[in-house]
Amino acid sequence: MAHNPVVWFEIYVSDMPRAKAFYETVLGVSLRAMETPPMDAPMQMLFFPGEPNAGGASGALVKMQGVPVGGGSTLVYFACEDCAVEAGRVAKAGGQIFKPKTAIGPYGHIALFKDSEGNMVGLHSMQ
Repeated sequence: MAHNPVVWFEIYVSDMPRAKAFYETVLGVSLRAMETPPMDAPMQMLFFPGEPNAGGASGALVKMQGVPVGGGSTLVYFACEDCAVEAGRVAKAGGQIFKPKTAIGPYGHIALFKDSEGNMVGLHSMQ
């Protein structure tokens, strides 16, 4: 395999405006709407910023009828300079810290939180 194994992620939400505000506040980014692919069920998507030729994965918040949200078995980690900074924004944005910044040996640091929709999400940094 000549690339990282994760190429895309989707975080399912029930309240798109609330989830958009949460992620824009915590990560300091702007999510953008794009045309969604044709599907049987109506769907809304807001895309995280990304570069097609850069390393790592991009993804979207997705609201789709029939897809449950919160506490699933998928865990996405967002890269940060210092995950304590983004973790410090979680509560004010409407989320809850599950595990504060924690050292993981030579692999850096992580923090885990539940977003405004109840999804578990990770932050990763080397410092």
